[in-house]
Amino acid sequence: MYSHGSESLIKQAREIQESELQKFYSRLVKLLQAKELSHETVDSLQRLHIILFATKFTRTLPVELQKRLLSLLSAPAEQIQVLSSAVLRETLPLSGQELNYNQENAAQLNSHAAALLLSRAGSRAELSSLCTQFLRSLESRQSEGPAHSFTHILPIINTMLTHSPECLTEDHVTLLSKKLVDWLRYASITQGGGASSGGFFTGPRLRQPMPVAELDGTVSGDFFTVLCVGQGFTEDQWMNVYSFSMLRHWLLTYHSVSTGSTTADTDDRSEVDGSVVSMVSATSSSSRLLPPKERLREKAFQYCQRLIEQSDRKTHRRIDAELQKACLVEAVGILDCVCVEDASLVYRTFPCIKALFGRLSSDLSFARVLLPIAQFYLNHGEMAAVDCESVWKVVFGRFPAELFNDAFLAHELLRFLRLNLESLQLRLPQYTRSFPNLLKFLAWNSPAVVDDFVDLLPSLVTTGTAVELLHTLLDLPCLSATLVLQHRSTCLPISDTGGRSLVSLDAFRNPSFRGLFLFLLRGEAGSGDTIDRLSTLHEQLAEAASWPRVVQCAQTVPVLLHIFFNTVVTIADQKLLAHLILVMLERSSLLLSLRTFIREVHRVFSCHLLRLCKLQPSLVMDQSHELVEFAGTTANVYNKEEMYTHVVWVLGEYLSVSCDSRCSVRLITSCFEALEAVLFEITSSTPPPGSPCPAPRVITTLMSALAKLASRSHDLIPRVSLFLSKLRSVTRCGSVTWCSDEEDLVAIVTRGEELWSLLKTPGVAQSVLTPSAHVTTPQWHKDTNVSMPLQMRALTSLTHSQ
Repeated sequence: MYSHGSESLIKQAREIQESELQKFYSRLVKLLQAKELSHETVDSLQRLHIILFATKFTRTLPVELQKRLLSLLSAPAEQIQVLSSAVLRETLPLSGQELNYNQENAAQLNSHAAALLLSRAGSRAELSSLCTQFLRSLESRQSEGPAHSFTHILPIINTMLTHSPECLTEDHVTLLSKKLVDWLRYASITQGGGASSGGFFTGPRLRQPMPVAELDGTVSGDFFTVLCVGQGFTEDQWMNVYSFSMLRHWLLTYHSVSTGSTTADTDDRSEVDGSVVSMVSATSSSSRLLPPKERLREKAFQYCQRLIEQSDRKTHRRIDAELQKACLVEAVGILDCVCVEDASLVYRTFPCIKALFGRLSSDLSFARVLLPIAQFYLNHGEMAAVDCESVWKVVFGRFPAELFNDAFLAHELLRFLRLNLESLQLRLPQYTRSFPNLLKFLAWNSPAVVDDFVDLLPSLVTTGTAVELLHTLLDLPCLSATLVLQHRSTCLPISDTGGRSLVSLDAFRNPSFRGLFLFLLRGEAGSGDTIDRLSTLHEQLAEAASWPRVVQCAQTVPVLLHIFFNTVVTIADQKLLAHLILVMLERSSLLLSLRTFIREVHRVFSCHLLRLCKLQPSLVMDQSHELVEFAGTTANVYNKEEMYTHVVWVLGEYLSVSCDSRCSVRLITSCFEALEAVLFEITSSTPPPGSPCPAPRVITTLMSALAKLASRSHDLIPRVSLFLSKLRSVTRCGSVTWCSDEEDLVAIVTRGEELWSLLKTPGVAQSVLTPSAHVTTPQWHKDTNVSMPLQMRALTSLTHSQ
């Protein structure tokens, strides 16, 4: 876990003697008394932290050392702040007097001192008291404090809001809402005293204050926002930036506050020194009559509207363009929040959002912005009665099709789907039809998004999409290979002869195979369950079986298949389940050539074939022809052992009149003859070249199935008995070519003798091999005709006290 050097230091720290530790404390106090802190002081602080961290019990520092460390929390060097805060966190909790932070100096806290202060709060009351001190410090006039004295207060409050929103009271909400209104809407529009070409960084003082500018270089004609630029920034402009950064979180969380005493002044006028009234909204003085929360929503609405207007300006630097996108994401999210709280704002907001979508929808570089817009349409589109079709064409169509290799967008889009799953299922039929597109994210980057699809896949399974979705899941490795080829095809020109030629890439570019790849790349369901030339497609993609991306994708398919079948049994009728069994039988031989992948898919098919037939035994009759045909193919014994064994077992178990009245003697005889032929062939000849011997489980399952079928049609018993007696006599002559292990052969012969003995008495054989339901699922503890209920009641009365 630790390196040798680290373990040595930790061991020394744990073994230090108390006398030596006291000497170390004294020496450190002397070092901290110096005017400038040396490297030796820093090293000593680091050693002190290791000593305190490595011991299992908490130590108490000397008072003088503790005071020195507290004073270092406001040191100019951040390294010293971090060290002193870390050391103090490892000691016993400090009292309020030792910390000595109050309204006067709370505004001077840095983030490290605040972290220490918050970590020492032992109760909700203490947190609430701290919050009160911080908020009261904001009430002092900004001109009275030192420069940037408030810049750490909002991050501290935001931290408290994140971890313990219940510590805030209604008074806190009122006060902070008023201050946020001031900073957001009434920050000064002149540049600060510091001037520098570095924007937010300080520099030589300007002679005259200049107005702030827009990102395109023009002079700002409206109130200050985070998208305004200048050579220096004033205190209230900094607070404007901080306020915007926490505004969305505040709007989402302030409903969790305590409903304590309320002193909301609905006729409050925020005190703003030097504030400039916006030219756009100078007539909106009526908003001052609103309660603080409503007023904050109004100002947040105006602020975001201005940001959207500013985002349309041409920027000169790429970093400014990225800033515009980030601000748009936040602005649309804030507008969504205020509209959720106040539905009357929806009608004022939608024209702006609709225009923004029209401006950005053709440029996929704004994909991150379009997702919050989609969220806005989802939340409020129905209320505003607007057409959202174009939005969902972009989200479900162009995003997965063209940006499947964008990991960040994949995360954001799948998160959007998970958060809105219920609404999407109820209101958007496009969602369930878009699974061929959405699965491209999984095919491209399976490890990163498989957890998302574990949550999403059940919502994509419907009676209309189940069959096509099953085919699509089985074709996921092919889709992964196709996306790789599409990506390479766009990167490498056709005329490029450099590097090793890929057969699959040539096939991707070949018009004769183009239809196969286009089907895999389709954007919506409904064009067909699958394609006819799957084997041809697999041949063209044979070399892709070793590609890492394809292998990773194939590893996720069995997990998703389990989820698919677990979901489909809850919604499907018997006709659909019968169709799915047919698909399993067909697709068991039509899979991309990855040995592990094929084996795992067969295992999943076997598990759920058994489950489906147990749930509805009549499915065996519905697909009896296909099941018998599958079981009668000898090659399946060697190529599909797992699935073949389960198909044979299902036929032997459920092909019975007791399971389905349609079952006839003719059908039982037909199935018997097919299984008999396979069993005779594999036990009388050597396996095909390159194939192993048939598994003992396959042979014993075939024998059991034949015995079960014969017990239902007694005319077949002599044929089974004859085969079993021949099997016993053949094995007595020595080794056989179809079984290489002696123990396995003994087990097969033993099973044969058991079945032969049973079939000598057909009545007993039928009751043992095909028991009735009341035998397989006994409920004797409920049957009043037997003595079990009486015995249980007697035992209950004896074991329970009266």
